[in-house]
Amino acid sequence: MKVYADQAATTKISSRSLQAMTSCCEKYFGNPSSLHEAGREAEAALETARGEIASCLNARPGEIYFTSGGSEADNWAITQAAAVGAKKGKKHLISTAFEHHAVLHTLDALKKQGFEVTLLPVHEDGLVRLPELEAAIREDTALVTVMYVNNEVGTIQPIAGIGEICRRKGVLFHTDAVQAAGHLPIDVEADKIDMLSLAGHKFHGPRGVGALYVRKGIPLGNLIYGGGQERGKRAGTENLPGIVGMAEALKESLQDREEKNARILCMREKLADAILQIPKTRLNGSREKRLAGNLNFCFDGIEGESLLLYLDLQGICASSGSACTSGSLDPSHVLLALGLPAEVAHGSLRLSLDETNTMEEADYIIQVLPDVVKRLRAMSPIWNGVG
Repeated sequence: MKVYADQAATTKISSRSLQAMTSCCEKYFGNPSSLHEAGREAEAALETARGEIASCLNARPGEIYFTSGGSEADNWAITQAAAVGAKKGKKHLISTAFEHHAVLHTLDALKKQGFEVTLLPVHEDGLVRLPELEAAIREDTALVTVMYVNNEVGTIQPIAGIGEICRRKGVLFHTDAVQAAGHLPIDVEADKIDMLSLAGHKFHGPRGVGALYVRKGIPLGNLIYGGGQERGKRAGTENLPGIVGMAEALKESLQDREEKNARILCMREKLADAILQIPKTRLNGSREKRLAGNLNFCFDGIEGESLLLYLDLQGICASSGSACTSGSLDPSHVLLALGLPAEVAHGSLRLSLDETNTMEEADYIIQVLPDVVKRLRAMSPIWNGVG
């Protein structure tokens, strides 16, 4: 059996999204900036997709800017919010210790430009504490950026509470919603979100396309200079087929979402109950306040890379953390932020499921994984010291 249990890394494009892209290539081949009929038709398709994405977030179409993906959207949002703050003498930024590197590396670059960064702890359950966040906000705080759902342990942050605190304090609030969009209902108005990033390939849309929501009235500087695309903020001919495919995928992902999540949760809980029977195994992050399809375990005495290779030989695709850091030999910064020792964090496994997975696939993982862990521990000199 072949099992794809790495949906958090990327998803297979859906038939509806692919069909929307193919149709767009055939029907709307003109440049959206051209004044002739083919250009006007392409522009209409572009703006329809913008409106559809906005509707899924309870935003206005004019608040949506298209990007090449989540990392670009994160970079754009954070650097521009920092620039706005600097003009007012505010050069303090707040985030968490387990953000995606698209956020953390951007913050590191800003520190070199004289900004001060506070990284909030996320505790053993992988959750931000609202009182700690509020206490960290200062008179010179320009931005709070906290991810909606963690990409490794799947914990869902108290976004509405963060938004309320930031709005009350007059601080901009950005959230990296790459792992949340298409999987959770998002309402930027109700949650008082000022800026939000998403990526199409995380919810069965195409790769290489994403979006940034920026609340009306917030200044946004240019990302790319050139033509007048994206209201003059991001020059370059738009990836119209990708944008149309992303919009279709987001709409599709949110249809019957509660029913889908209920089925995914059944798979997840069955997996969790079975895998936690393996000795010296721990589930990382809150079991309750996490995305329906996410599970992240550590197994004492083994290396995560070896575990992944053995599972791959059995037809199971999984990961040890973020796909963006899969080439690194360092333990996950996310798991270290949860307080795990480095030697334990090395033995992690992330299983991420969605509505395309089946209970039969979950049963196959349950059948295969204990034997793989047992085999690796038998070969491990580390296990001899802890087993």
